[in-house]
Amino acid sequence: MTYNEAADVVLNSTLDVRKAALFGEAIIVIVYIPILTLAGIEGKMFKPMAITVLFALLGAFVASLTFVPVLVATFLRQHTEEKEPFIVRLLHRVYPRLLAPLMKAPKKVIAVSLVLLVASGVVASRMGAEFVPRLDEGAIAIQILRLPSVSLEESVQGSTRFERVIREFPEVVTVVSKTGRAEIATDPMGVELSDCIVILKPQDEWTTAHTREELIQRMSARFAEALPGLGFSFSQPIELRMAELISGTRSDVAITIYGDDLATLERLSLQVQGVVRAIPGASDVRGEQLAGLPTLEVTVDRAAASRYGISVRDALDAIEALGGRNVGEVYEGERRFRLQVRVPSSLRDDIDQVRNLPVSGQSGPLVPLGQIASIQVVDSPASVSREAVRRRTNVEANVRGRDLASFVSEAQTRVRDQVQMPPGYVVQWGGQFENLSAASERLAVAVPVALGLIFILLYMAFGQLKPALLIYLNVPFAAVGGVFLLAVRGMPFSISAAIGFIALFGIAVLNGVVLLTTVKKLREQGRSPLEAAREGAESRLRAVVMTATVAALGFIPMALSSSAGAEVQRPLATVVIGGLVSATFLTLFVLPTVYAFVFRKEEPAPPSDGGQEPAADIGGDAAEPQGAA
Repeated sequence: MTYNEAADVVLNSTLDVRKAALFGEAIIVIVYIPILTLAGIEGKMFKPMAITVLFALLGAFVASLTFVPVLVATFLRQHTEEKEPFIVRLLHRVYPRLLAPLMKAPKKVIAVSLVLLVASGVVASRMGAEFVPRLDEGAIAIQILRLPSVSLEESVQGSTRFERVIREFPEVVTVVSKTGRAEIATDPMGVELSDCIVILKPQDEWTTAHTREELIQRMSARFAEALPGLGFSFSQPIELRMAELISGTRSDVAITIYGDDLATLERLSLQVQGVVRAIPGASDVRGEQLAGLPTLEVTVDRAAASRYGISVRDALDAIEALGGRNVGEVYEGERRFRLQVRVPSSLRDDIDQVRNLPVSGQSGPLVPLGQIASIQVVDSPASVSREAVRRRTNVEANVRGRDLASFVSEAQTRVRDQVQMPPGYVVQWGGQFENLSAASERLAVAVPVALGLIFILLYMAFGQLKPALLIYLNVPFAAVGGVFLLAVRGMPFSISAAIGFIALFGIAVLNGVVLLTTVKKLREQGRSPLEAAREGAESRLRAVVMTATVAALGFIPMALSSSAGAEVQRPLATVVIGGLVSATFLTLFVLPTVYAFVFRKEEPAPPSDGGQEPAADIGGDAAEPQGAA
């Protein structure tokens, strides 16, 4: 065959299949639209994937019309081998034997399919959910919690003791502690809080535990034994900062209580903490410390001060000297320093000495401060937090050993039933759960819209409602395999898995389009519904199996990966692989059987003229002669 002859054949074939390929590309584009609607963290993570796929489709569209036909005409014009590979020949021998008995019992096939669909729904309802799988950063971030009244010196000493204890674990490489905040208060922390970053060895070198959760349990038990009186909250360095930036807390779940009275807020916080601690999976439960900061409270007795000729201003000046009172400035060249009068620490730390602090007025004797003022140490609020012009307090908790969504659902129910909120007090739930809810709400709107657009395309292409609905059977059955494989691998539903389902639906719909388009062509050639379904399934066996196999093989490395970041990849790959198995089974066995059953009463159509391509031919091999079986 000369190049000109090959070019004519390739050009005609390209124009014949261009409509089918364009229809498939349109379906894939619509399927990925929901991913483009994601915002926030999930949008940052998965939008690049969707954009990459869309640009790849654009490149494939351009290539299919330009240099690919040229390459085919140049290098494949002498390629005349017609022999199919051994695996394909084996499939063609085995598949008809499996399909024939199923097509004779359509009601049983439909019943079994519905049972599997209902079972997958039950499994999915019990699977639980989380925002994104927790990444293993190779390090642990531990926050040490102390009483608000602790001094800086004691905090530093406590951090040193903590570092000695944690170095007892052979898995620890380095530990760095930070107490309080830096000069620029981008991360406000009191001296009662310390952040400790613990760098760990590779997991295959661990001896104390085999998993991160087990290691944290061992560390927590050791801290409780060696460091009594301290509280600990476990996280990871990047995860800790991301949680703080997203929700303002350093934990998985944040329960915010809004109200006016600090004492009432503290009481409600303690009640909520008690309820949450009793829930399975709760760990590191703690509340914002509202009180407990010792404060020296001095109340001037105006009547007593006036009897001694002392003004309130004179008394307040003496009280201010306890912390340091500015009395002037000192210059050294161009440098300026404030001059302060301050009572020595040996005196101001003793309340009796403070009561004996001499005070005098403009004229008159020196009078002990205790005779003109009431002096006592009281507990004052350690912090007063506000949000939306209201006082609030936070209760934080981490979740271990179960999924985030089921934990929050149970916690919300228990808090609502067991904690009585006074009028004017409101509880709000946040943290990673808040991100999961926001992303789920977006997908709950975007995915049905995309599926609706695909259905409109299918209806316009086939011109009938039944074929479009039959193709849509692939969508729930593709989800069946993904749900079951997620459950087998012990993975909860996450946004990563949701992206896998979205990608899977496009492949499943295209497989149904390929099969039913071939069946439609056979019907137009005069075949009965049963014959068209059987012959169409057999003729498209290779295309359907190869599509699913190639896609599944491409996701296997992601599903089995254990490198950094694999936690996000595994649910997506698991869903696609499991869904391809169930979708392929549906396309090859259930779809032909249901088609023959649904259209069993229709009469065979009269054979169409051989030279004219059907107007609704949207898939399959459009270059195949109309008379071919």
